[in-house]
Order: sequence, then C-alpha cells, then structure tokens
Amino acid sequence: MKRLLTRDPGGEVAAVDLGSNSFHMLVARDNAGQLQVVDRLREAVRLGAGLGADLQLKPEVATRALACLKRFGQRLAGIPASRVRVVGTNTMRRVADGGAFLRLAEKALGHEVEVISGVEEARLVYSGVTHGMGRLRPRRLVVDIGGGSTELIVGRGATPQLMESTALGCVTHTQRFFADGQITRARMLEARLAARVELEFIERRYRAAGWDVAIGASGTVRGAWRVMRGQGWAEDLITRDALNRTVDLVVRTGHIDRLDLPGLREDRRPVFAGGIAVLAGVFDSLGIEAMETSEHALREGLTYDLLGRLSDNDVRNRSVEAVAARYGVDRAHAHEVERTTLKLFEQSYKAWQIDRVVATRLLSWAALLHEIGLVIAHEGSHRHGEYILRNADLFGFSQTDQRLLAALVRLQRGKFAQSVLADLPEAWQQTIRRLAVLFRLAVVLHRSRAPGLRIPLKVEATAKTVTLQFRSGWLERHPLTREDLELESGYLAAAGFRLRFS
Repeated sequence: MKRLLTRDPGGEVAAVDLGSNSFHMLVARDNAGQLQVVDRLREAVRLGAGLGADLQLKPEVATRALACLKRFGQRLAGIPASRVRVVGTNTMRRVADGGAFLRLAEKALGHEVEVISGVEEARLVYSGVTHGMGRLRPRRLVVDIGGGSTELIVGRGATPQLMESTALGCVTHTQRFFADGQITRARMLEARLAARVELEFIERRYRAAGWDVAIGASGTVRGAWRVMRGQGWAEDLITRDALNRTVDLVVRTGHIDRLDLPGLREDRRPVFAGGIAVLAGVFDSLGIEAMETSEHALREGLTYDLLGRLSDNDVRNRSVEAVAARYGVDRAHAHEVERTTLKLFEQSYKAWQIDRVVATRLLSWAALLHEIGLVIAHEGSHRHGEYILRNADLFGFSQTDQRLLAALVRLQRGKFAQSVLADLPEAWQQTIRRLAVLFRLAVVLHRSRAPGLRIPLKVEATAKTVTLQFRSGWLERHPLTREDLELESGYLAAAGFRLRFS
C-alpha cells in the first residue's frame, strides 16, 4: 500500500521520472531549501517508441524498461519508501492494460509508480525549473519537450497560471515524420507545421498572457542548444536564427544515421530530427525570438514536491481546499463527518491492518469533498462528486490518488457499487472497501446535520463484521438514525459486511 508522507527531516530523497524517451533518477539531499544532488542516473529506454498502434508495449521494449528499473531499484534499496517518488508520464498514461505493466514495473523497482496527468506533469516541470529564481523577470514561459508530450506553462514567479500538455514529443514526432530515417526539406517543413497546428489552440491565450523570459527544459531543448554551441551559433541562448540554421543542418545530413554532430549525444541522435521540428514549431507558434535553457525539469519539481510532503507542506491539501471553495462545501458539516469518520477509523484500523497515515489523509479529503456533487443536483450527488474528482485537475495527485478519492465519494451512500472497486488497482480494493464502510456510517450518523453533534459510540471491526455500540438510550432518542442504520445494514450485506448496532 502506498505510504503518504509525514515529517521526516534529513537523509536522501529520490525522484524517478519514467518518461517516453528516457528514464531518469535523481537522488538528493535538502540543504537549506536547495537540492544537493547526490546521484543521477539516466537511460534512454525509448518506451514511447515501443508503443504500437494497438497501444501495447513491444515485448523487447518492456524487457528493456524492466531491466532499467531493476538497476534503478538497486540504487534505491537503502532509501525509505516514504522518501521516494516515482512517476510515469505520457506513454504510461497511454499504454493499454497499463495496470499489468505497472505491476511489473513496481516489482522491478521496489516502489510504487504513480501515473500523473499531463497538467500535473506541467506543474511539476514549472516548479523544478523556476524554484529559487527569485523575482527577476517574474513572468516566465517554460517549455519541456519530452518523448511523447510537450508541456507549456506560463506563470508569475513560482505560481503557474496557464498549463497545457500537448501530444508532441521527440519520439512520437520522429516516428510520424522520419520513421525510415530519411530527412528531407519537405518532411521537415511538414513536421514543423504539424507542431504548430497542434499548438494552435493555445497560441492566442499564451501570447496574450506574455512573459519576460522563455525557458526550455529537458533533453530535446538542451540537446539542440549543445548542437548550436558546437556550431558556434549560440552562447547562452537559443535564438530563432540559430534554431533555423540547426534545422537546415539536420536537413542537409539527409538521414538520422548521419546526425553525427558536435554536442549531440549518441542516445539522442535517433529522436533529434523530430525534437528539433517540435522546438521550431513552438518558436513559430508562440513567436519566441530567444530561449534560455534549464538543467532542471520534472524530477527536480518532483523532488521539491516530495520535500514539501515531508515537511507537512503537501500541495494536495491546498488542491482539496481549492475544490471545496469552488463547489461551496458546507465546511462545518464536512468537519463533523470527518470527526466521526476518524473516530470510527481509530478504533478499526489495527484490526483491519490499514496504514493509519494513508487512510487518515484519504478519509479527511473525502469528508471535506463528499458533497461537491450537490452543485449539480441532490439526486445522484455522490455520482456527480465522483465524476468531478475523477476528471478535475487536482495538483499533487496521481491518477490513482484521484481514483481512490473519487471511489470513497461515490460509495458514501446508496447501493454499494462493486463496480467502483473493480476499477481500482487490486492492491487497493479491500482497503477502500473497508474505508468506505466507515465513511458511509459517518455520513448516515450525520444525516440530521445537527451542528455540534457528538455521537457516543464505540466500534468493533472484524474481517466481515462491524459492530456499533451506542450509549444507552441514544438510538431511542434518534429514531431516524436507527432506521437509516437498518437500511444501511442491507446495503452493507450486499458488500459482504454484517452491520450490528445496539
């Protein structure tokens, strides 16, 4: 089970980025708010290139990826699980039956893999690039061209304001336009125009927002900059002129195998043509004349995010608060439900062997957000809430995190929908089933919405039975609650639980 993080200062932390082109690992220490890098590992796995039209990974690519993760796992062996975060990006989001590959990846690595959304990826990239930049030129455009997607973020200072993840990447663009290795001027022009077409939907908004400085991150941008420097066309910046000359240089080589250019790493050569076309399309679309480059990107942002969790500064809490405010949550009632839910849980988690930190966080979030669906309609509000939480951009949350939270909100009342559990990772199904039972009981007990209600009860949990013991006479004074519990007993029986109360 995934461990949510508690305050644990000192020691190494590690961030692993399973990208569509390369897998990266960063091991670092927190040195007065700055990262002190201890180790870096990088392997060009080309996961995206191994994804077929049926969205299945080719066996040889999956084998290569798992072998890489075993090597990474050896380096991570001495670092506590609470100090490691591993994320999968574009290809991991797209692969069919991703759960099967995910389980193999987690076994090879020895740690859970979080598949994150494109917008969450963009947020982490912006954090990694801009951390510690200060107030000089505060409006920033950050561009990260990966193997399968390109993230574009406009922000002010440390705060991202516009974030998009587009279906452009050095691997996918190379496969689309230069699959046979041939590079012609016509193909390059077509690839460059295709990148601009893909970016058309953001062009007006981003240009209107404006920026003081454009910054490019990750391998494609840094690789292009090194080639320009090797030719003597650039120093600190990628300029439009240097970029156009590099495009012409790539076309003149005529073939990917002949891209033996000063500054270009051997493992980047196979995807360089597609990457430079995407970069040129970004310049064209947004009217960029010059771009700085950054050594920092997703893994640094992931590391800062991890350090925030370790120091009780978890961005997920802010995301939940923002959703609660947006949907006009009755906070007083939500906190009453939370209090009772946690009271039930504290008396149950040892018997059910549930990680206390994980569950407390999930139940608290679910309690705060369980009524957001009311903004749509009272009828089916739990289903509306589930839909919102599954599809919202919740900063800091992985896709699995969101599905777990959405499942608890969906299961808060009515028939116990087994299909909701079936859609969760197998390792989570029993835990969410049990947490949902406690959460449902808390919602039922607070149906009256009486402010300040303190419910005098004890709970005893076994594998298939939950027993509630109320103070003598309390249920007699609350006949509606007794009736609701009778109804709930039938719902829980369908889920394989026996509810007793007295």
